[in-house]
Amino acid sequence: MTVTIVGSQLGDEGKGGIVDLYGDDADVVARYQGGDNAGHTVVHEGEEYKLSLVPSGAIRGKVGVLGNGCVVNPRTLFDELDTLRERGLEPDVRVAERAHVILPFHRVLDGIEEDVKSETDLEAATTGRGIGPTYEDKAGRRGVRVGDLLDGDVLRERLEYVVPQKTALLEEVYGVDVADLDDPEAFDVDAVYEEYREFGRRLDSEGMTVNAGRFLTDAMADGRNVMLEGAQGTSIDIDHGIYPYVTSSNPTAGGACTGTGLGPTVVGDGEVIGIVKAYLSRVGTGPLPTELGGVEGHTPGYDPADPGPDADLAEYIREEGGEYGTVTGRPRRVGWLDMPMLRHAHRVSGFTGLAINHLDVLAGLDEVQVGHSYTLDGEELRTMPATTEEWGRCEANLRAFAGWDDVDWASVAEEGYEALPDNAKAYVEYVEDQLDTPAYAIGVGPGRGETIVRERPF
Repeated sequence: MTVTIVGSQLGDEGKGGIVDLYGDDADVVARYQGGDNAGHTVVHEGEEYKLSLVPSGAIRGKVGVLGNGCVVNPRTLFDELDTLRERGLEPDVRVAERAHVILPFHRVLDGIEEDVKSETDLEAATTGRGIGPTYEDKAGRRGVRVGDLLDGDVLRERLEYVVPQKTALLEEVYGVDVADLDDPEAFDVDAVYEEYREFGRRLDSEGMTVNAGRFLTDAMADGRNVMLEGAQGTSIDIDHGIYPYVTSSNPTAGGACTGTGLGPTVVGDGEVIGIVKAYLSRVGTGPLPTELGGVEGHTPGYDPADPGPDADLAEYIREEGGEYGTVTGRPRRVGWLDMPMLRHAHRVSGFTGLAINHLDVLAGLDEVQVGHSYTLDGEELRTMPATTEEWGRCEANLRAFAGWDDVDWASVAEEGYEALPDNAKAYVEYVEDQLDTPAYAIGVGPGRGETIVRERPF
């Protein structure tokens, strides 16, 4: 069977930890979209592993697959694999031959394009890792796929077609001369060919490339359990998110089908678990109706001289929750839980269960609030409007909950749900009731043993 892990908010919900939690029952963990902008942290046997491309299950010896919906930077892939091996692990990672390859010029252009967008308030706060430009080339039918790295003639043909176009874009549109770049070889056909052809040889020699759909179908036919791991979150989905402040792929459950080659009846016949952070966090600009305080350069209209009455509360949650980007280190914007956002995510992906993380971060507050609904032009909305401009005009209608004490969370996780403080249980049950979906797991700390497990989906 399959279990699909979906971020229900704006990313950073703790998906990697849930993949790790349920990983014992999975045989294969497949990522279905995104690239090395998808930072996730896994704690195993007291060791912390920060990954941005390798699927989380690799830490526990599971077969990892980067599906055709992913964009793959071979530099990052082999750096992470080599680092894990140096730490005594033997990750088994396969890469879809249909997955597209992030090339050096994609990273250069990503940074330049983001600088241009920042001047018009359209900046999506990308990690500058070439994700968006690679997906653009995929849609424009000028991309290089992993399978192309295995055939020198095909690779050279692809590069000779696309590199001159990218050079023209750099010089004639953005007015930047290749010779002035820190890495001028990023636009040199021969240099890119030699490096990436060598990556192809290594992929081939280590038997890493697969036809993802067939590989996963065969695994399931052999009785193996497959976990499908999404990156980022629903509200930055290219189709269903707060466009244009979005990623370039589909983190929602539908992306698990197109990004792996498994049919919708296969994915739909399994479980779909929505990962919920007990509050809201976000890296990037754009609206955020339940935001507390603000972050300079990201929060629209933010004035560092007058950060607002909630700035101290925002900083408290940020510090308690470690709300800094895994990949970038940037401080994240934080806010109260946004229920219209969760209702939207549930409708789009059809959650069969929830995992609610970081409940412990809110401990010690006298009062915890939730954005229960919005008001837009005098009308109450229970879900997100279709356009980001409308969302930006929404005012959150807050519902207050009594806070709960900070307790020995490791003991609570060991004892189970009934050991949760009563007010924390009321908070969890509110979320379950609003989404009509049970919480399968409740995270009360960063370690694998600090999660209350109420249901195992496999």
